[in-house]
Amino acid sequence: MLEGMLFEELAGFYDKLEGTSSRLAMIDILTEMFSRARKGEVKDIIYMTLGTPAPPFKGIDLGMAEKLAEEAIATATGETKEGVDRSFKKTGDLGRSAEQLMGAGRLRRMGSGKFEVSDVMATMLKIAGTSGQGSKEAKIKMLANLLAASKPLEARYIVRFALGELRLGAGDATILEALSNAATGDRKFKAKLEEAYNICSDLGLVGETLMREGKRGIEEFKVALFEPIRPALAERLPTAEEILARMGGKCAVESKYDGLRAQVHIDRAGKHVEIFSRRLERVTDMFPELTRAALREVHADSAILDGEAIAYDEATNQFHPFQETMQRKRKHGIEEKSEELPLRLFAFDLLYLNGESYLNKGYTERRDELERVVKGDGTIRFSDRTIVDKPAALEKYFDEAVEDGLEGIVAKDLDAPYVAGARKFSWIKMKRSYKGELSDTVDLVVVGYYRGKGIRTEFGFGGILAAVYDDKRDVFETVTRIGTGFTEEMMRSFRSVFEKIRVAKKPARVDALVEPDFWTEPRYVVTVKADEITKSPMHTAGRHREGEGEVGYALRFPRIVGGGIREDKSPEDATTAKEIEEMFRQQRKTKISEAAP
Repeated sequence: MLEGMLFEELAGFYDKLEGTSSRLAMIDILTEMFSRARKGEVKDIIYMTLGTPAPPFKGIDLGMAEKLAEEAIATATGETKEGVDRSFKKTGDLGRSAEQLMGAGRLRRMGSGKFEVSDVMATMLKIAGTSGQGSKEAKIKMLANLLAASKPLEARYIVRFALGELRLGAGDATILEALSNAATGDRKFKAKLEEAYNICSDLGLVGETLMREGKRGIEEFKVALFEPIRPALAERLPTAEEILARMGGKCAVESKYDGLRAQVHIDRAGKHVEIFSRRLERVTDMFPELTRAALREVHADSAILDGEAIAYDEATNQFHPFQETMQRKRKHGIEEKSEELPLRLFAFDLLYLNGESYLNKGYTERRDELERVVKGDGTIRFSDRTIVDKPAALEKYFDEAVEDGLEGIVAKDLDAPYVAGARKFSWIKMKRSYKGELSDTVDLVVVGYYRGKGIRTEFGFGGILAAVYDDKRDVFETVTRIGTGFTEEMMRSFRSVFEKIRVAKKPARVDALVEPDFWTEPRYVVTVKADEITKSPMHTAGRHREGEGEVGYALRFPRIVGGGIREDKSPEDATTAKEIEEMFRQQRKTKISEAAP
């Protein structure tokens, strides 16, 4: 007897999600979907809706390539591989091709097609866990069997999920809002759900706990070893005076390292270490020297450290550029690269120690305990820091950090807790002074791109439409079109990458007045430099009423820096609309000051 949600029903919800261009409508659809689910299957439904078989830190990869999926579709439908390939070239979407070919009815469908969400997830996890000799054939057979028993609409989403291309557009914050709505009848409990999510990074676990244990289960959520905590983020201010004023006249100032954020979980008794990236992906195997150092240099039964891993040349006492440090993120040649570009972890916070969460302890206590339990002169070092109470001292420390090749500084409130997953003024970064123009860089999300014209016709790429993130509304607001500064290699690469995430219409979480030639799923982040921020009626970043109309903010003369996509950042890590608005105010204030006699 069937007890769980049929995948056919879930596919129907996905079809509705795909058809909406409204975030509020998306929340309503998700609310109904979660309300219809059993308590025990909410976790699988959340993972599937996010397009993953498990949270990112589990490191589970389905490993299904397009060619394997094409063979599975051919087997399930009775179509030739060439026929499937022709359909794929026509639709540009293998899920749509599977739907159409299943509907053509060349082979009679196997079974009744009445299978549950849990059946699909179990098959997908089995595919992910299949490796070694004969694994390709086994994966094709498992997917083909599932497709053969599917209805056309089910086939669309099964294939997309297997390829990692579900593209439903539901973000974490939107799912949390819908979960709150489904379980409590309103969206007010979202804040508590977000707190739980921030300390476990597992949206499925949060949803399951809410449905099984109610509000109390969420309110009793605790930090756990090997479940990454979402990293704290810093606000930005342009001057030492403003930073100290915000901090109450005194603060800690740490060097800001341009490396890879690394959260290190250590269980010395079990000799087990896990390292997680800024995006909460498991990167343990990529950094063997840090794993060894954690067991050797951290004197505690268990601990969670937050820090920045950066390639460091001991001979010259210099940091390598970010682009070189990024070379350490790899799946092959790891030991060789670790000898060529050894990493140092500059630890700056202690989040957990010997079974106790340190998140709610003040900065000073956390830092003191960090320096007590970590050796501090080996592969793991402490971030350089000082305590200041005068603007001149802060500025002097900032100048020295920049001279040493660092990005700048991060000022920290001496008494503030560690605010997981949030951007608060308890941490404030200063990367450069504003001199009447935008001299700092911003991280933007690609939401669309343009065809190449003129000399760029051969590349099929002419520029991108980029957006900032509004973390209050969980939407991406456009801030600029970028059409200059691309190398030929970059144009070819961008076209190839963006074609794979192209969508037929504006995504529900994109707020835009400008329309590109092609919309894309908001997935990739690029670092951009511009001359200044201006007001614009064309863009929606920070849009507000002014005079008789509405205006937003835009970047003037933008260009991409850093060589391309920031793989270490998720779309939600991008510069926020609030930051752009604040940078505009600071820029204007500086211009007025410089113009004064």
